Amino acid sequence: MTSDAPLRILVVDDEPSLVDAVATALRYEGFHVIEARTGREGLLAAQNDTPDLIILDVMLPDLDGFAISSRIRQEGIPTPVLFLTARDSLDDKAAGFAAGADDYLTKPFSLAELVMRVKAILRRSGGSTAGEATLRFADLELDIDGHVVRRGGHVIDLTATEFNVLRYFMENPSRVLSKAQILDHVWHYDFDGDSNICETYVSYLRKKLNEYGPPLIHTVRLVGYVLRESTNG
Repeated sequence: MTSDAPLRILVVDDEPSLVDAVATALRYEGFHVIEARTGREGLLAAQNDTPDLIILDVMLPDLDGFAISSRIRQEGIPTPVLFLTARDSLDDKAAGFAAGADDYLTKPFSLAELVMRVKAILRRSGGSTAGEATLRFADLELDIDGHVVRRGGHVIDLTATEFNVLRYFMENPSRVLSKAQILDHVWHYDFDGDSNICETYVSYLRKKLNEYGPPLIHTVRLVGYVLRESTNG
């Protein structure tokens, strides 16, 4: 894709009026929009149309959004996913992030907020790679250009947002980072961010890193988080 080509966004929802409204708002912002009205249509489009972002309804009649997101992640498709859903419990959000979501927007929502979320996701998924191409801390290695993370030689599968959260930690080793700093740096929200999103991402990132060694991301009570080696085994 050339630098002047419009970014491609796939919108998957079974509500025609919602798809029309979202597509109109995104086209007004200069994006190329691909529409899908069923889960299976959406999965095929994600596999074949190489979108830069997928806006995905959770409750689809034939194949739910969580299943679609999990499937494309299993196939190695790194496209960021923004879930749209009427489900707003923490368990539902946790399930969405576990399925590979990069953000989560609860219905009803304003189109202005949707556009802001879309732009924020695209900034962090295609952000600048200026500077050192590889970051290292302990046995952890983050290849910025290749968008690959390894620990002890094991490749760790991260979403675009998890990658950027980890990159921020690795650019600031041994420095305590507040939730507000992480939200501001990684999410770039132009509105008040939800600290629960930060907590959820750090939790899933820890689980993935801890599969291959002792904890590296630690909680500093009432302050935030810090990347440092464990002092106790």
